[in-house]
Amino acid sequence: MGLTGMEHLIEHLTVHEKPEGKLEYLLVAYGGWPDAAESATTALKYLVRRLGAKKLAELDPEEFYDFTRERPRSSRTRDGRRRVHWPANEFSYWRAPGQDRGLMFFIGVEPHLKWRTFARIVADLAAQHGVRTVVHVGALLDAVPHTRPVRLTGSSTQPDLQKVLDSASVTTSNYQGPTGIGSAVMEACAAQGMGYASLWGHTAHYLQAAPNYRVSHTLAQNLVRLLDLPLDLSELQSAAETFDQEVAKAIAKDEQLPEYVKKLEDRQDAQAQAKAGEGGLPDPAEAVRELEQFLRSEQRRGPNPPTGGAD
Repeated sequence: MGLTGMEHLIEHLTVHEKPEGKLEYLLVAYGGWPDAAESATTALKYLVRRLGAKKLAELDPEEFYDFTRERPRSSRTRDGRRRVHWPANEFSYWRAPGQDRGLMFFIGVEPHLKWRTFARIVADLAAQHGVRTVVHVGALLDAVPHTRPVRLTGSSTQPDLQKVLDSASVTTSNYQGPTGIGSAVMEACAAQGMGYASLWGHTAHYLQAAPNYRVSHTLAQNLVRLLDLPLDLSELQSAAETFDQEVAKAIAKDEQLPEYVKKLEDRQDAQAQAKAGEGGLPDPAEAVRELEQFLRSEQRRGPNPPTGGAD
């Protein structure tokens, strides 16, 4: 006989606090594959910190990770003892002062094992606290120029949220293929009657610096707008501006990157013109050839291409 939802929670979760009332939204981000340049987790961590969210629960990593692939980290305490830090999957919550509305956050690491069990645990805890809509925040590498506004894709089953996404020029992705833990969690939540929304930031693939504060700031801006949050983003904006300055310095020192970035800019302009009815779409095959040529040139140059980070 399978475990019930409550038994799953008891077996795998350590609960630190039980908030009163319902939490309307669950915001989720996973480290690893769905978090290019740590852009998504950085955005959510900023929201958690600035809102003063309280720790709700944490998920035991033992059943869900191959620790030879996602290695625990060790550190030394002030008194000289060694401490092991396991992959963290933590839930927190925030309630608006004087209002009967709140948010649940889940920041974790994409698991290697038992995805359906993992997804059901997240969905069960969300349902237990009255969550109506789950918002998955992600980031992916793309052939986009870092010099232009961050490209966003996403969608929602909730008409009001979809309207906000549309007004922010967030486009719907038609991707089909291998997927991440976010899709499994969304499916588990939908099975329990919850709506969902997704918001993905596209990160320039040639930048290795992490976190990419520029993408994180754009994601946070749209989450604040989407959920009407009382949050000041000036600190994250300042980090994004500094990031842009350091990237510009690093690319200016490179022999080939400026030309490649210019090609990406031209292609994006052509796509924008085509969308506005001013011309034909650029040839996708040509874009693939240019990307392959760029990657081959990077391999010939050796293992240390520009990172875009601070010197």
